[in-house]
Amino acid sequence: MAGKTTTPKRHDPKVVIALRNFAISISVFNILGYVILGFEQPWLWPFIALLTGYTLEIVLETIGARVEGRTPRYQGNGLRGVREFLYPAHITSLAMNMLLYVNDRVSVMIFGVTIAVCAKWVLRAPVRGRLRHYMNPSNFGITVILLLFPWASIAPPYHFTERIGGPLDWLVPAIIVVGGSMLNGKLTGRMPLIAAWLTVFALQAVVRGLIFDTSIVGALATMTGVAFVLYSNYMITDPGTSPSKPISQMVFGGGVAALYGFFMVVHVAYGLFFATAAVCLIRGGFLWGLHIVNKAQEQRLAQERQAVAAVEAPVPVAKDSTDSGKEVVPA
Repeated sequence: MAGKTTTPKRHDPKVVIALRNFAISISVFNILGYVILGFEQPWLWPFIALLTGYTLEIVLETIGARVEGRTPRYQGNGLRGVREFLYPAHITSLAMNMLLYVNDRVSVMIFGVTIAVCAKWVLRAPVRGRLRHYMNPSNFGITVILLLFPWASIAPPYHFTERIGGPLDWLVPAIIVVGGSMLNGKLTGRMPLIAAWLTVFALQAVVRGLIFDTSIVGALATMTGVAFVLYSNYMITDPGTSPSKPISQMVFGGGVAALYGFFMVVHVAYGLFFATAAVCLIRGGFLWGLHIVNKAQEQRLAQERQAVAAVEAPVPVAKDSTDSGKEVVPA
């Protein structure tokens, strides 16, 4: 390990601030959820989820750094470096416990957190010269649980506002919308994604109502729930697994909404999570395809340059053995 390289920053400063605010927001929401709102998972489970996520993130980073011959990302900046390194694991772990309902099977919740964290090391694609994970961790972990354990479900939407009523029913989603809009508008830059997601979601609700005899009001009412607002502001906008360019963001957000409409038409439950996972998978395949095409183009250009260099190289001359004073140029 003598040739260990210096570790680049894990995220740019804006993303670090966004992750910090995400982590603080989800922590506060979990505290309020258990104390006031009506979260139904056991009180101990968030701590179990965090312990699982932290441990896996550190162990996998240590192994990855050793294999790649670099310094682990949690080293080099004291406690602050460790804290910033663990922001994604913190968010993923709390989101998994908050959004999943697996009855009293804590082992299934731990398995979900494990899948979510490990996916970042397995499902990767080249982006700007380095491998980055493309599958939304929390969404992927939930999707795997829903597929492998048919009895499991997402947390019932009512548990976000079970113990409150009246104006507070509107205040909770309003706070989430304001906080999420400020976060995504100023730091992550994912407002085009949110706009496309909401627009196409509303459009698919109307289309389903006109063609498939679905209640348009009922389909649109989904957008007023706390779970939907949380998903729109804090899940689908994950800066690590969504595009950064505005046009790509719009395709991504609109694609998730369109796929959700398809899953609803074919009567697939939990279509929101499956749609997001499918679009992330498609994006990962696109990134790999783009990488392969670029590599092929680079190899072709290199071969062309070699061929041109060979043609333009000076031709060696040979001397006539019968006349040492004359040079004969080969035909």
